[in-house]
Amino acid sequence: MTTTEPGTGLDRSPATVAPPPPHGLGRSIEDFNARIPFKLKVGVVWLVIGIVLVFGFSQGDFDVQWMRDHAWRIARGVWVTIVFSIVAITIAVILAIVGALGRLSKNSIAYGISGFYTSFFRGTPLIVQLFLWYLALPQIGDAFRPPINEYFILTAQVAGVLGIAFNYGAYMTEIFRAGIQAVPHGQSEAAEALGMTYRQKMRKVVLPQAMRIIIPPTGNEFIAMMKDTALIGLLGTTLFWADPFRVATLDGKADFRNLEALFVAALVYWGLTAVFSFFQRQLETRMSKGYVRGSQAPVGTKAGIRFLPGGGGGSLSGGTTGMVPTHGGQVVVPGADDEDLNPPPGLGRQEH
Repeated sequence: MTTTEPGTGLDRSPATVAPPPPHGLGRSIEDFNARIPFKLKVGVVWLVIGIVLVFGFSQGDFDVQWMRDHAWRIARGVWVTIVFSIVAITIAVILAIVGALGRLSKNSIAYGISGFYTSFFRGTPLIVQLFLWYLALPQIGDAFRPPINEYFILTAQVAGVLGIAFNYGAYMTEIFRAGIQAVPHGQSEAAEALGMTYRQKMRKVVLPQAMRIIIPPTGNEFIAMMKDTALIGLLGTTLFWADPFRVATLDGKADFRNLEALFVAALVYWGLTAVFSFFQRQLETRMSKGYVRGSQAPVGTKAGIRFLPGGGGGSLSGGTTGMVPTHGGQVVVPGADDEDLNPPPGLGRQEH
């Protein structure tokens, strides 16, 4: 409810009353909770979850001795998972770069092919694509004469890697496209002003700056790809190329210990993803250095020189580095005095 002050015509709203602070037992619990570190509380939650899982595991009829005897045999297939993932992610990155450039191209043929590629491989299940590579492709090869038709017959390993690579390449195409479009347009204009060709502009200017945006989601795709390589075993890989899931299914069926075998395989994949997630975080931290956008330095810390990616198609110093040095969150212009760097109140500064 608002009231009008007589003689002024001004509306006066009643002051909002803040709720009373907690007191007594509630205040004590709140203070105690605030003193406990957040990581410690998360650790306690994980500990409780682990105790519940161990208790449920102990109540079940699990053959623990069988799991111990076959744990190393199942875990040895990790190298197959890593090899499949590295080869597949390499092919996927190449396909993603080509697909992203096609999606950004003004050429109707390149745009149409890249659009069909992303639409088909993103719109169909991965397991269906794997069997298309392994079973349907040889039928297409029957339409050709020898020796051309022999190239359409793929082993389970090759068909599985190609299927995963093409599937993830379609998803990563949009990641690369978004990363390229995130680079300020002024960078492309500056490269063109220097006389660079389209290939030089993409290779030396645009793609290096887009990598800091592309790498984090690409790391997530690689971790997901390591888990999806287990689907290759469904095509019937040989024992030499058997990954943890393939070994677990074979040994579990042979000894009628499917639950124990799959549980061990799940632990192996969980540990593998945890290790690569750690390295991904380290890589993201390293890639983000030098690209922290301008902000005031925290209180009590020493302001340091940082660099911002130039967004205006040039450098303030007249060079072509495309980087703007900053000091303590303030844009540093070479040759400028303190009055230029700290304008009077009311005058803003645009960040390039």
